[in-house]
Amino acid sequence: MNMTPKSPGNMIGSFFEHHSNTFKLAGVICLVLVMLIPLRMIHSLLYERMQRRDQAVSEITTSWGGEQVIAGPVLVIPYQYRFKTWKEEIINGRQKQIEVEETGVANAYFLPAELNIEGEVEPSKLHRGIYEAVVYSGRLNLAGRFTEPDFAELGIEESDVQWDKAQVTLAVSDLRGTEELLKIQIGEQTYALTPGCKLNGYNSGVSARLPNLQERIKKLDFQLTLDFKGSKGLRFAPMGRQNRVKLTSPWPDPSFTGAFLPVQRDVSEQGFSASWETTWYGRNYPQQSADRKSGGVLNASTINPSLFGVDFIVLVDTYRMVERAIKYGVLFLALVFTAFFLFEVLAALRIHTIQYLLVGAALCLFYLAVLSLSEFIVFLYAYWAGALASMLLIVLYSLKVLKGGKRTAILAAALLTINSYLYIVLQLQDYSLLFGTAALFVVLGIVMYATRNLDLPEPEKE
Repeated sequence: MNMTPKSPGNMIGSFFEHHSNTFKLAGVICLVLVMLIPLRMIHSLLYERMQRRDQAVSEITTSWGGEQVIAGPVLVIPYQYRFKTWKEEIINGRQKQIEVEETGVANAYFLPAELNIEGEVEPSKLHRGIYEAVVYSGRLNLAGRFTEPDFAELGIEESDVQWDKAQVTLAVSDLRGTEELLKIQIGEQTYALTPGCKLNGYNSGVSARLPNLQERIKKLDFQLTLDFKGSKGLRFAPMGRQNRVKLTSPWPDPSFTGAFLPVQRDVSEQGFSASWETTWYGRNYPQQSADRKSGGVLNASTINPSLFGVDFIVLVDTYRMVERAIKYGVLFLALVFTAFFLFEVLAALRIHTIQYLLVGAALCLFYLAVLSLSEFIVFLYAYWAGALASMLLIVLYSLKVLKGGKRTAILAAALLTINSYLYIVLQLQDYSLLFGTAALFVVLGIVMYATRNLDLPEPEKE
């Protein structure tokens, strides 16, 4: 019996017919990759808007005041020291080097034995265009006491101490919130504070001369009231042997940060109250030090690691929420395109490539709508306004593409479920990965169930 061989054209046609679903699936995957281009463009637009927001916030905080750091007060007492050096002199017509002794001046630093700070902070929001920044104003009451300086421990002779040049200094990052002249009371004397900080590494602060310090060295209780303005956060340095800080504020969303956390805190919708208690064991600088002596140097690099305090944050950053939503864009496209592919295979529909692309465009517009709306309204409303607009486009278009109200209803229910689940995942920051993985298992199970009876046509026998 003679067999008529198939022509090459028939063989190629038969191959494509037997593997049509495979090629369709490959085409869907390629379409998902193509749709990454508009998603990337929206992501770039998001970063541009974030940069504009950060620039506006920076302009506001620069005019109002930046993050505040309070370090001090500290007693700064100069002392003389002697050192040897070589000088060139001409003796008997010949140039010689002679060792000579010279005198210089350095500073000794003495931290308070006790430091108590109590204050109230009143945050508010300032706007520039559509952007807002959290700023605050407040008042701090600083009190405590110094102990008598022990120069012998630092290896400094009492005769070398320049008591008449002693000062008390306090580092404050920004003094623009101070509306009245600052004064510090030490013992029974009151001293006017002038601009300038004597702690190395701090460019802003106040200091006061203490010309008669030696006469009352055994009674060094101090008290100071400081008005200030700032933004973002407020930090304190544990300068005392024993430190106590108490802050109250009507801000409902504080973020306690730094080297120490509050020992007591009370946070509610009406605001917060927090108390810190720390000792000198949590820092790496000594209670007293000198510029030219071993045992630690007091400057910004040694003080800053021990700072603690609170940040005044906006709990929901809409740009970050949109950014996280865009990261799920590929999953969105894959799920919807998979749904259309299953309708095409199981219901023997023919869906054009252009129709896939238009549905993908409607999905991408969802993210653009959320980004634009969230700049003006609450993220919840922006999200669902964008989601409903995107779903409406896809559902109305699918009534014709899917050729059936039942299939369209299934697609509409799937879109509503996906959008609802995504919103829940966005709210659960710590558990978003877990819930996202669980959703993928569920979706994969549904797809496997829907395709369990999918049969490919058997190849013709020769």
